Amino acid sequence: MSKKTFACKDIGMQCGFTAEAKDEHELMGKIAKHAKEAHQMNTIDDATMKKVKAAIKSA
Repeated sequence: MSKKTFACKDIGMQCGFTAEAKDEHELMGKIAKHAKEAHQMNTIDDATMKKVKAAIKSA
């Protein structure tokens, strides 16, 4: 099984955050934590969530 990766820059953010995890569920947890702490996003709206899911890559 391949790892999943994400980078904030891939959705147009001026941010150097990247994350990887064994699956999308674990990765989404890391992304949500980062979004809250670094971008003050307590919730991720539907449009942003679509961008995030589209930007997740298999490594």
